[in-house]
Amino acid sequence: MPFDDDVNVDKLAEVALAFLSLTSFTDHGVPRAWKGLDWDLLDLLYKRGWILDPKGKAKSVVLTELGQSLAESAFRKHFSAKEGG
Repeated sequence: MPFDDDVNVDKLAEVALAFLSLTSFTDHGVPRAWKGLDWDLLDLLYKRGWILDPKGKAKSVVLTELGQSLAESAFRKHFSAKEGG
């Protein structure tokens, strides 16, 4: 997925992280999420320090402490049924 000038990359990354929170789970105390997103998008999240390097055979990615916290707040911000997030 190439990002062109018409794409708000900040918002895209935030919403992608929120979607990762939907598939998040803890494996031996490590927060993980299934990596069912576009590779360019996963690379963007990696460059922001929200997930560990997504390259590899694992079918999931590790969320960083910051990524896990931001994922939860981004989900509430963009998808809460209450007005104002």
